[in-house]
Amino acid sequence: SDTIFRMKIMCFVVFFISGCSSKYQYTHKSYHINEYNRLSNGNNTNLSNQTQRAIKLTTNNNSNISFDNQKIINTPSMQKATMKPYIVFGRKYYPTYAHIGDSFVGTASWYGPDFHDKKTSNGEIYNMYALTAAHKTLPMNTVVKVTNLENGLSTIVRINDRGPFVKNRIIDLSNKAAYQIDMVKKGTAKVKLEILGFNGKIATTLKEKSQTFSTNRYFVQVGVFSNPQGAKTTKRKFQLALEDNYKIILKKDTLHNKPITRVLISGFQSEQEAVDFKNTNNLQGAMVIAQ
Repeated sequence: SDTIFRMKIMCFVVFFISGCSSKYQYTHKSYHINEYNRLSNGNNTNLSNQTQRAIKLTTNNNSNISFDNQKIINTPSMQKATMKPYIVFGRKYYPTYAHIGDSFVGTASWYGPDFHDKKTSNGEIYNMYALTAAHKTLPMNTVVKVTNLENGLSTIVRINDRGPFVKNRIIDLSNKAAYQIDMVKKGTAKVKLEILGFNGKIATTLKEKSQTFSTNRYFVQVGVFSNPQGAKTTKRKFQLALEDNYKIILKKDTLHNKPITRVLISGFQSEQEAVDFKNTNNLQGAMVIAQ
């Protein structure tokens, strides 16, 4: 019906999840996440002071903490807890597994002195001189190569926190990582991310390079048509209501040896996200499919 086609995506604010004893469950309770909104929307002078202190501290820092020497938390319970959906500032995020070699392009930012020695989302203590970073959905201890597309400089970091919760930003680097790609003074930079490994290790063997935690992509199928025109009409109606992070696609297929066109909504990071989308928008006749 038209009601379904003109759906609105609803946001739910959850401040507490009951019945869970693991301290890693509450990924949105890390110091980074709790303070991010205050720093992003607060006094600009504070942000400027943070940048100036970071430049001075990084320049004067004589320590050379290598990536291999970082002490990491990588327990099964931590991984399980931090891969659950979580809500920050009214928006729900769906951590998802990825593949070696996956790449993404977007804006990077960094965080430094105001977060130094505070707890991260995976239970570690943030060290601004270590090569770590925050990402909204990648598994904890994913190893990522970050290349500054504005100057060609690159660094390798390990994900141990959640963030950044600012539109269009895809990664929050430690001060040291930001310094290595020369973006401390500017504050942000357009970057390319490339996944190099999981569990805090760079994949080197063929077996490691083929490692993945999930091989599926998830879709919500909202229609199947023998007449291609019907599929195109349905696509246009859904396009009016979908958020930017979801796309509506048409896929040609066969059913009982006859041609059909499937109308699929794509862009889901996990099966749970697709199920939540279907239920939230009351798409009773829709199906969640994995490919």
